[in-house]
Amino acid sequence: MKILVLNAGSSSQKSCLYDIEPPLSEQPPDPLWEAHIDWLVHEHSVQLSEQISARIEIQTSSGKQQTETRASSSRKETLSYLLSRLYKGDTQVISGLGDIDAVGHRVVHGGQDYQASVIVNAEVKATIHRLSAIAPSHNPANLEGIELMEQLLGDVPQVAVFDTAFHSHMPQVAAIYPGPYEWLAQGIRRYGFHGISHQYCARKAAEILKRSPESLRLIICHLGNGGSLSAVNAGRCIDTTMGFTPLDGLMMGTRSGAVDPGILTYLMRQGKSADELDILLNKHSGLAGISGVSHDMREISQAAEQNNERAALAMDLYIHRLKACFGSMLMSLGGVDAVVFTAGIGEHSPWVRAETCKGMAFLGLALNAQKNESNPVDEDIAAAESRVRVLVIKTQEDWAIAQSAWHCLSNKNP
Repeated sequence: MKILVLNAGSSSQKSCLYDIEPPLSEQPPDPLWEAHIDWLVHEHSVQLSEQISARIEIQTSSGKQQTETRASSSRKETLSYLLSRLYKGDTQVISGLGDIDAVGHRVVHGGQDYQASVIVNAEVKATIHRLSAIAPSHNPANLEGIELMEQLLGDVPQVAVFDTAFHSHMPQVAAIYPGPYEWLAQGIRRYGFHGISHQYCARKAAEILKRSPESLRLIICHLGNGGSLSAVNAGRCIDTTMGFTPLDGLMMGTRSGAVDPGILTYLMRQGKSADELDILLNKHSGLAGISGVSHDMREISQAAEQNNERAALAMDLYIHRLKACFGSMLMSLGGVDAVVFTAGIGEHSPWVRAETCKGMAFLGLALNAQKNESNPVDEDIAAAESRVRVLVIKTQEDWAIAQSAWHCLSNKNP
């Protein structure tokens, strides 16, 4: 079964084509074809549909590569072009789009409606659209991908794999906000996100440590342009840092994370509209907002090394907020057996890992500095004497989406 995976994020689009034969392996195979789009944001752009260009990278299992920057008026136009590279040019791996048997989509917000992956139909699309009000940076892009695949592939089955599903069984005490109780009936509660990544890493951590998932208390740090932590006990999420929307919790690339809600009412009384606040908090805050340099930790780090005080402040603030949220997850678990770092920053920033772990020395956690600096992948980087293991795991969201789509279409439980 050839499964195409579309994984749309807030600032990028990842795509993979897998050729899956039963029995399904737990180990991620190399995809036949994979591609990555970075949306190049104009300085004053408000909506992703206004992007002026996109950087495209494609690679096949045979080693063929293509890299280009392409002018574009919309995500849909760029994605259509990208998918044509599946069957045209040097990166061709199939004879045509008709070779694709199914499509799996990462969908960020499933609300209370979906606690597992589902085959897409009109009702599912309507729900994804309705929940776009809660996840405006993600769900519209996810829905665009679904609708484009309908145009290109006709009746080929599509599966929605929800980022909220892994967190959907959190205990009420972790899910309910301390506002009016009526909020719960309105669907205003904590949902959590990055669940596909958190679930994959929980399973992979058990494999690396050669322990059963039921025996582990994990704190998983998904740190990328967006970021969240989860507290996982016996394979189930019991707490997480993101909430009603992906804006809550950690300081992120362009998102503020948790702020005093009184700031928002203050700014509204100063004349700011809800739309202006949404853009301010989602697009012009976080690392980008504090540093004035970039949302990219690598660029901020370079600026800090050149004595840019705002860049240095952004890095320090990022770690401070990360440690504070980490403490919350630790208290929910009542202890921790292993800490997992994953996603762009988590996998590739030794500095972030080292600084975060310094705050956990009281737990008996100690890093192996050499391992931490050696680009670890799916590896335990804790010192031998550490009482808490520290893992760096390459998140395999795309493979997890393909697995979930296969299970869903095969009427099997993952």
